[in-house]
Amino acid sequence: MVGNSKPQTHHVAVLAFPFGSHAGPLLSLVLRLAAAAPQVAFSFLTTSKANAALFSKSPLSLHNVKAYNVPDGLPDDFVLSCNPEVAVGFFLKAAPENFMRSLKDAEAATGLRVGCLVSDAFFWFVGDMAEEMKVPWVPVWTGGPRSLLVHVDTDLIRQRLGTSGGGKQTLDFLPGFSRFQMDDLPEGIVGKLESPLATLLHKMGQKLPKATAVAINSFEEVDPEVVNVLKSRFQKFLNVGPFSLIPPSPSPSPPPLLNDESGCLEWLDTQKPASVAYISFGSVVTPPPHELAAFAEALIESGFPFIWSFRGNIEEILPKGYDKMSLNGKILSWAPQVQVLQHSSTGVFVTHCGWNSILESIAGGVPMICRPFFGDQNLNMRTVEAAWGIGVGVEGGLITKPAAIKALELVLKQKEGEEMREKLKVLQNLAQQAVEWNGSSAQAFNSLVEIVTK
Repeated sequence: MVGNSKPQTHHVAVLAFPFGSHAGPLLSLVLRLAAAAPQVAFSFLTTSKANAALFSKSPLSLHNVKAYNVPDGLPDDFVLSCNPEVAVGFFLKAAPENFMRSLKDAEAATGLRVGCLVSDAFFWFVGDMAEEMKVPWVPVWTGGPRSLLVHVDTDLIRQRLGTSGGGKQTLDFLPGFSRFQMDDLPEGIVGKLESPLATLLHKMGQKLPKATAVAINSFEEVDPEVVNVLKSRFQKFLNVGPFSLIPPSPSPSPPPLLNDESGCLEWLDTQKPASVAYISFGSVVTPPPHELAAFAEALIESGFPFIWSFRGNIEEILPKGYDKMSLNGKILSWAPQVQVLQHSSTGVFVTHCGWNSILESIAGGVPMICRPFFGDQNLNMRTVEAAWGIGVGVEGGLITKPAAIKALELVLKQKEGEEMREKLKVLQNLAQQAVEWNGSSAQAFNSLVEIVTK
């Protein structure tokens, strides 16, 4: 075990959302808090499946972090559906009662009453639990500041634009949103409002202003106008990221050797600066096979060097002759994304526009080609393209061979790509300054430590 073994005097329960890429960033934050506050016991509560995946990957063990399993709420005869919202709905319906039961188990195991609740921001009901227990509640938003603001201001948006959804009406009544349209909004704000997720997000937006503090994996300087609005909406708004720029706590000594079995970092060393396309669409959804095939054809025809973190059966999905692609690049089942994006040879990131990926791209100074799918990803793409000018969406919204070639050439060969890189240098420096010892994110993290240790 790593860490101080002093007796624990405080107890924080952490309630994690087990779907998508929510729980990983929350655990990263908890590990930092646990290292900064060794006298606090942190009980990490989520499903057994999520805990097994998270704690098998975590390179560090701290004496004051322990996982507790929460039932997934699925009936015994449940058959996995292609629609993940079904499983989410079952989980959410049973979540308040199941989390409370696991929380009591954690109190019994530690011998310490829970004195603070930290949760995924999705769990609006934790605010009610905290009120009943008379303890602070700190929800953690794992997306970006713009998506957070539109959820907090959902009632205002519906009042101004109605609830039917779709359309090109601008969102200029929201500060910093003059270049955004109704079509850019995440699902659940307008349009289909009956789904469990839409109900959850609406209640979340109404409940978050009552929280002790709201924390986010971001840095104030990335979107100051929107951040200032959020500061006015919440009792405290703590930007404590980007997590990818903050070393694990405590830092192991000596640092572990990076696992690069594929040799992709060594291969990047042989490429020209800012010349390589890195392709990864995240771990939740991938484009349909015809789009993946179209992108492969674009890579073959354009000849750009690439690293592709590919999920799925390559032989079934990619076009005939895909083996020629190995002449210009690497197709891998997994790549060390943070290190790839921080390598000087990486010139563009083809991404689904998840918030974690955007932050990692900013930290590496790499422009983006965006192919979003759902949730906040479309809004993130518009932020990258229209608000910050550090990337471009795929023309028409879907990957075709001509659209992919056009986007690759724009970023890797043309003046627009150079302009994106210059803008990214500014954001990259601001992100690095934010996490330094007296930076805005470091100060916000210290405030968070004070809240959870009271």
